Amino acid sequence: MANSSALELRHLRYFVALAEEQNFERAAARLGIAQPGLSQQIIKLEALLGVALLDRSRRSVRLTRPGLELAEQGRRVLGQAENAIDAVHRAARGDLERVSVGYVASAAYSGVLGDALSKFKAASPGVEFQLIEIEMRQQLEKIADKTLDLGFIRPPISLPPGLAAEVAVREDFVVALPAGHRHASAASVSLKSLSPEVFITPRQPVDTGFHRNTIAACREAGFEPHINSSGRDFITIASMVVLGVGVALVPRSFQCVQLPGITYTRLKGCSVTSDLAIAYRKVEPSPVIKGFIAHFKKNLIRDQDGLRDDVADESF
Repeated sequence: MANSSALELRHLRYFVALAEEQNFERAAARLGIAQPGLSQQIIKLEALLGVALLDRSRRSVRLTRPGLELAEQGRRVLGQAENAIDAVHRAARGDLERVSVGYVASAAYSGVLGDALSKFKAASPGVEFQLIEIEMRQQLEKIADKTLDLGFIRPPISLPPGLAAEVAVREDFVVALPAGHRHASAASVSLKSLSPEVFITPRQPVDTGFHRNTIAACREAGFEPHINSSGRDFITIASMVVLGVGVALVPRSFQCVQLPGITYTRLKGCSVTSDLAIAYRKVEPSPVIKGFIAHFKKNLIRDQDGLRDDVADESF
């Protein structure tokens, strides 16, 4: 039975060289070892794997089917090993790190996510971002337990101990209406005039995100809204609006989502905004992640009034 645990990179390096050169003498010279030594290593490799790698019925070097497979897989493994070594050296120089970034879908609609990452990537091309769309409460849990590095979220939401957040942009709300709604053709509408409607929100606790903002905006307008919190995401919510299930308060940037049968109308006199923020650990050992946070704070995207809002509390 093959003892694959004893297989070493040098075995693969020897065999791949032989497979590519198809000649023991040239392969040995390429590897910088004696030809008899290379022959002995190939014999040991065959014994280790328990298969014949060379067709010894021929005078020239010919690989068996297992030999051809090992040569292909060996090239991949050696390439991965070289990439790993290169990554270690680049990380030691501080110019490579993989940064995992969580985001809510509305962050992508706003342009903040792409803008922030592309600008930092341009200044630090060695950084690799791993993007994960994930609900913001799960984002915060994963940032706290260090399985996620950063998160783009929509406050308000309570932050776990050890986390901080920075508001990047504040957007006005617009109301998403079915195309046949009586206010669909209006340039703007008062929220009070929509008080009989059902307001669709994401599946969130009442004190979190768009659910909380919808209630706050309606209370500001002088009424308690009828809430349908069955929206899985914004595309689902938009589809529910088209079907006449209700209306929805959405950030202004969401108007880029143009589904047939939906219209977006400005709100009169609504001071409640939809904020987008970046969440991160207060104590962060990674210089690359700290660099991204500093870069983000320095280049915060501002709203139409140029407002910058620094968040220092444990909750929004």
